Amino acid sequence: MVAIACFITAFILASLVEYWMHRLMHFKPQSIGQRHLDHHRRNEGQGVVWEFLDYVKGSFLVVIPMFFVSLEAGMGWAVGAFGYAAFSAYAHQLQHENPTKCFWMKMPVHYVHHKYGQWHHNFGLAVDWWDHIFGTYKPTEWLTEEELSQPERHHLQLRWW
Repeated sequence: MVAIACFITAFILASLVEYWMHRLMHFKPQSIGQRHLDHHRRNEGQGVVWEFLDYVKGSFLVVIPMFFVSLEAGMGWAVGAFGYAAFSAYAHQLQHENPTKCFWMKMPVHYVHHKYGQWHHNFGLAVDWWDHIFGTYKPTEWLTEEELSQPERHHLQLRWW
């Protein structure tokens, strides 16, 4: 039971950290967000594997102490944190390459964030919960001819590295 609680907590906390880090990169783009500015200029992901490696770096700082609580807590926390990093890396790349496949969100917030230059809205990468909670969700009619005319691709047909 401890492992499941730690998994859920780590997964949710990782999504919150991701939201605030992305929002912070927009608040201070010249200092901590320089690489993020380049990401906005290019409007493309690095590939799922490289995104995952970026996201997982910060998780280690929180995962290691949980093993001092107990092996069960550490394992649950690690699977939750690294699981969210993998899900987020996939979701981020998918929204850049094939946003219509983000079936778990009404609107692919990261795609809309880029497409419409929403510097103050839609900060979520993999989920839109925090945008709703913190009032940064901005509903936008995003399905245009551009998205509808793209060739049909599978959920896994994207850049992995």
